[in-house]
Amino acid sequence: MKKKLSTVLLALAAFMPMTAQNLVKGDYGYLYCHMSDKGEWTAYAISRDGYNYQDINGGNPIFNPEEHARIEGGTRDAYITRMHNGKGYIMVTTDMCVRKSHKWDNYGIDLLKSKDLKNWTSVTFDFRKGMQNFCDAATATSPYKDWSTINRVWAPQIFWDPDYRWENGEKGGYMIYYSMLNRAEEKYDRMYYSYADKTFTKLTTPKLLFDWGYATIDADINFLKSDGLYHMLIKKEGGKRGIFTATSKYLNHGWSAPVDDDFVSFEGNKLTEGSSAFQLIGDDTWRVAYIQYSDHPKHYRICKADKYLRNFSDPVDIKGVMAPQHGSFMRITKNEYKMLQKWDKELKNKAK
Repeated sequence: MKKKLSTVLLALAAFMPMTAQNLVKGDYGYLYCHMSDKGEWTAYAISRDGYNYQDINGGNPIFNPEEHARIEGGTRDAYITRMHNGKGYIMVTTDMCVRKSHKWDNYGIDLLKSKDLKNWTSVTFDFRKGMQNFCDAATATSPYKDWSTINRVWAPQIFWDPDYRWENGEKGGYMIYYSMLNRAEEKYDRMYYSYADKTFTKLTTPKLLFDWGYATIDADINFLKSDGLYHMLIKKEGGKRGIFTATSKYLNHGWSAPVDDDFVSFEGNKLTEGSSAFQLIGDDTWRVAYIQYSDHPKHYRICKADKYLRNFSDPVDIKGVMAPQHGSFMRITKNEYKMLQKWDKELKNKAK
């Protein structure tokens, strides 16, 4: 009887949807992968406690941004995570360099992958090229009539979705979500998503994630075991300032409008954006990092939230990072931590 029951349960499990979630691994420290506020490049910092960090390479680039950002030469808003099978790392960046273009428009994103956190390969998607970018162009519906008038593709992030099904029947893909604006065809920035394949080199045609009737940017999605829901931190452009939260039962649809009674509001009427949520090792509550950019110098803060990603409290400035900006946090192992410390020494010796 027990054997029959086990067989039935296994059969049912095969048809049940799996929870989408990025692979979290590492019980020793934290990697803060971010755009440097000194320049539009990607930098690393490491920490044992999630608050006090040590810059890698003095906060200078961990790779040449022009090698990977083939449109404008700047890699902004870095988001890093592990590959779903644990065999490497992937990153997405906004391909944009305001210092060169002198404007807050851009045209694409960069997808990067690495085996060792040090050496990266990449592909660039210039959205002005339209449907030729996308691997499902033959069957997909284009969200725009004219891609050449694209104005912004901002702050991409990654979420592993084991249930996504490709046209050939293969399951599993990385949902890449980002804000996009085509002023000729829409009134404000809206959130879209595509899927990248397991090689992290192909991308599907963008689909609208939601439209709340006003501009939204800088989304950060996490699945919470505490309530079985997907939670999004996001910036609303215009109106009340702060970092807001929304929830959904599903990763790529069903997102309710953000709540107004509980949000990151510590900065009052000052401007905030670029949120990134992470959990400390052995702790089921959350930490939410964000940039407050009204002051000069800017403040990159980390606040607390409960296990439901609500009840925000106790904001403090990040410590030890020379030029923190929009980025992401990944827990790392002792071997990874020690490897990055060793690499830091090698880079400093090389620079002498």
